[in-house]
This record gives sequence, C-alpha cells and structure tokens, in this order.
Amino acid sequence: MSRDFATAVVRELTAAGFTAYWAGGCVRDLLRGIDPNDYDVATNARPEQVRALFGPRRTLAVGESFGVIIVLGPKGSTDKVEVATFRQEGDYHDGRRPGQVSFCTPEEDALRRDFTINGMFFDPLTETVHDFVGGQGDLQRRLVRAIGNPRDRMTEDKLRMLRAVRFAAVLDFELDAATAHAVAEMSAEVTIVSAERIAQELRKMLADRHRARAMQMCADLSLLQQIVPEADESSIRGNPERWQSVLQILGQLSTTRFETAFAALLRDVPQPKTGKQRLEPASGTVLAACLRLKLSNDETDHICWLSDHRGAIEALPEKPLCEFKKLAVHPLYKELFELERVAARVEGRPDAAYGWAEALLKAIPSDELDPPPLVTGRDLLARGLKSGPKFKDWLNAIRDAQLNGEIRTQGEAFALLGRLLGQ
Repeated sequence: MSRDFATAVVRELTAAGFTAYWAGGCVRDLLRGIDPNDYDVATNARPEQVRALFGPRRTLAVGESFGVIIVLGPKGSTDKVEVATFRQEGDYHDGRRPGQVSFCTPEEDALRRDFTINGMFFDPLTETVHDFVGGQGDLQRRLVRAIGNPRDRMTEDKLRMLRAVRFAAVLDFELDAATAHAVAEMSAEVTIVSAERIAQELRKMLADRHRARAMQMCADLSLLQQIVPEADESSIRGNPERWQSVLQILGQLSTTRFETAFAALLRDVPQPKTGKQRLEPASGTVLAACLRLKLSNDETDHICWLSDHRGAIEALPEKPLCEFKKLAVHPLYKELFELERVAARVEGRPDAAYGWAEALLKAIPSDELDPPPLVTGRDLLARGLKSGPKFKDWLNAIRDAQLNGEIRTQGEAFALLGRLLGQ
C-alpha cells in the first residue's frame, strides 16, 4: 500500500476537522525502521462521516457496525486503507468478538487493543507518536506485553494467545512473564477460536524463519497440544529427543512455504496411504491434522505428498532410473529434497543419496527427464484394445521402459506392448 495514500487519507480527515492517526502494526513497524505492508487509520470521525467525506464510490462499509470503513484510492489505483473510528468494546461473549462497541477517545481506543507494541498511534502530518500504553518502551526492551490485565485481553479474543507467540517469535522479542502466564493458564480455551483463524496464525508462524522458536513457545505454553495435538503426542510426550530433532529441522529449513514446515512439524506423525483412509482418516494422522485445521485442498495435498514420500530420495539409488525421473519432475520435488536432506543431516544419516540425486539431476537433459510419452491411451484404443484395469499397467510399463532408456521409438513401445500382451 502507498504511504502517500495513507497520508492523504489522514490529511483529508484532518482538514475536515477530525482527529486521525495511523494505528496498530504500521506504527510498530515504522518505529522499528521497517516499511509497513499496509496502513490502518484510526479517527474520531464516525463511519457515516467517513463515507460522506470520501463518497460512496470510494468507500466500502465492510465493518460499519464496528466503526470500520475501507477507503479506496483514486480510479485505477490498487490503494486502500482501513479507517476505524476510535472505539471501546463491550463484553466478548464468544471469545472472538465484542457484543457491542461505543465510540470514544484515542486513549480509550488504545486501551482495548491487544499488545502495547500494537497500541500506538502516529500522526504522519506532524510525525508525532501518541503512546498511551508504553509501547515505545516495550519496543526498546524487545518485549511483547498485553495491554492492561493479560487475562482480560486473552478472554476478549482467545486468538490473542497465538498472536502473542507469533509476535514474540517473528519479531524475536521476549514474551512478558505475566502475559505468558495468562496464556499458559488459558491455553485450553484457544479451541473456542475457529479452525480457520488458528490455521492462519500457524501459517504466519511456520512460514517465518523463527518457526522453531514459535513452535517451542507453543509447546511451553501448552498451546501446541491444543492446536496440533498430533505433533505433541508423537514428539513431545512420545519422544522428547525426537522433538529436539524436529525443532532443529524447522530451524534449518530455508523454505518460506508453510506446507513444507508443517510437514516437518508432523514428521513423526503417521500418514495413511492413498485410498479410502484418506476419506475417513484415523485421529492422530497427518491428514487428520490438515482436515481439523480446515486447510485448503492444495495445502493438504502438498503436506500429505511430502509425508507420503518421506525417505523416498534415500531409496532412489537402489531403484530403476525411471523412479528418479518421475520423482524429480514432480512440482514439489525441490521442497521434498530440502526437507529430506535437512532431516538426514539433523538425524545423522548419510548424505550420499542427496549428492547422487543432485548430480544426476544436473546430468540428465531436460528433454530426457520428462519426454513426451511414446504411447497414450488413445494409441491403445486405436489398436483395438478395450479400456480396463490393465490399461494403466500397460501404459506405466511402457513409460517406465522409456524413462529407463530401454525403448526410444513408438515402434519399440508397441513391440513391448506385444510382449506384455503375450503376442
């Protein structure tokens, strides 16, 4: 998002006689010397006043009942900024959202936010920080601390327990002792939060380079057994030494893919093979974890494929060349290679297979790695063969022979087919 546009929104609100500041995470990032990814504006203008000022074509009432309006940039621009009215929030009956809101002063608005480092305001017109909660001091101390009573903040929104861990881990800050104590005491209540919101926090933690620290903090605060009980059962309680290996693997991965890191976290969790078990997985499996967290189909397939192919690369040197080629052209091969090689090194296994696979991949020309098939299903039908269970077997046998370099022409492929048919 454009900083200039976010400044222009504040300028327009201020010119109309309202108070307006940047708020939340963008202020935290600015004070850390980091360019924010987006900007939020807080103001004493009410939602209807914001809409009247910017016009109905440039505003979206996505959360008007909570005082939130989206202001869009000029025509042709992708800029947009969330403008929220300073507000106080009533009781949180469901541990997720307030029963009611009332508009208030900037200081009162700051006091209802989650952590001090996220509770500051910044006036871009005067370059003034407005800090009612001690956020600047906690930034200097590199501390994540709940605003006010930590239990009250966690009670209002149970997801804040995971957010506390994420901010501490990703920013490489410490977690305030009182805040950590409240999280540990209330950890069982995190399951009140929807699976989708929990999964979103996990994505952000596991895609970050501090993922190992995030998972250790989740374990220490009894959150991991609530959100990913499979990892807790297989590694932490099942085998504490293995848990340390899992953490080392997480720490050494260079990938930014959540799915690969999640597969590493679940490295010791059983994975049912493809088939009916995939439809009704037993609890305590990789697939069960994915389904419980309501991950997307693509994420689930990615994670399960990596889990299915654990140890596959180390077995390749003893297998026909076709097995290497088929694995190497898979879209997730690079992710598998990194995960398995890091795991082998952490677990003290020989590295030879990975060096062999790396060298072989460089040596094989791309047109030989995944050449067009010599024979297709249409070719078999054209020869008068009836479609059936054997079709796949015949095609696979011909393809394997082609990838092994045993046949190179369609004529040789049909000759092999004849042998398969006993002709």
